Amino acid sequence: MLLFPVLLFAQNKAEGNYTVDASYFYGNIIPHRKSIQHLITGHPEGVIISFNRKTFGKKEWERVYNYPDWGFSFQYEDMKNQSLGEMYGLYGHYNFYFFKRHLLFRIGQGVAYNTNPYDKETNFRNYAYGASVMPSTYFMLNYNHADIWQGIGIQAGLSFIHHSNASMKAPNTSTNTFAVNVGLNYTFSRDESIAYIPLQKDTVDYKEPVRYNIAFRGGVNESDVIGSGQYPYYALSVYADKRFTRKSAFQLGVDFFWPKYLEEYIKYKAVAYPEENVDGTTDYRKIGAFVGYELFINKLSVEAQAGVYVYEPFKYTGSLYQRVGMKYYISKPIFTGVALKTHGAKAEVLEFTIGARL
Repeated sequence: MLLFPVLLFAQNKAEGNYTVDASYFYGNIIPHRKSIQHLITGHPEGVIISFNRKTFGKKEWERVYNYPDWGFSFQYEDMKNQSLGEMYGLYGHYNFYFFKRHLLFRIGQGVAYNTNPYDKETNFRNYAYGASVMPSTYFMLNYNHADIWQGIGIQAGLSFIHHSNASMKAPNTSTNTFAVNVGLNYTFSRDESIAYIPLQKDTVDYKEPVRYNIAFRGGVNESDVIGSGQYPYYALSVYADKRFTRKSAFQLGVDFFWPKYLEEYIKYKAVAYPEENVDGTTDYRKIGAFVGYELFINKLSVEAQAGVYVYEPFKYTGSLYQRVGMKYYISKPIFTGVALKTHGAKAEVLEFTIGARL
């Protein structure tokens, strides 16, 4: 959303409140790891069916973001490999529009179900998915032309679909599908009383003094050793943020991590690989320093952080880490959220968050 200029315009033409669209996609699994190359045997294909609720600027954030849609999606994907099986997903999504609403960018977040996850006896080749149910994210960038004839329009573009169980259960090498898509959309009957409310010149100063945040995060994960067991994961984040505009705030803070799976992995390494001289009592905890950015939408915001471990007695994941997630402000100081903590392309944990911005 930061890469594309938002071309706002005043439009008085009434439109329907709701739309539906369906797209067929065909593409490739990106070979991001050698361990999944044996699973890439065909071109995945599937469909994405979506229901969208349009906005017309009744709320200030709708006008600022060029009248986006929000809605729900269903996705089916045939991975074209017997070991990988098929995917069924349910998502919530936002559609953002650019260039007189002919360029659509969608981001969807939800849950997917895999029909054939890893099993040490019946499906030992599937190193991509260690569980049937997993988080999933998809993006679409489409040329969109709505209501060409009798409410029917066309759309076509590119899709990116990510399936991963976020290391909640091993194995978890995940898959990324890059595809082209083409489809139709339909705008339901128009309501002539509905019109876009033009964006007025903003006289509100959104600059804020430095705010202080505390967030407690929790999750469940497993080491790369298959069958080693799932353990709780805890993290405490303390950081300051400075909001400069309606949309943007920058962050600087510290993370404290208690990855219990790592405590058990250290003990395992000390016993199973004596030649590596691993001390089984090595501290598994970590401390990291990070910088971040928060994009405010409405009560929902998108957050991205990049950090480096300043205390890491046991080297396992690499010194750099990233976090990408969403926050929802229940009230002015209290927020909740979900985020994916990764080390490059390798996910470590799906974090569920509760915190306060003071």
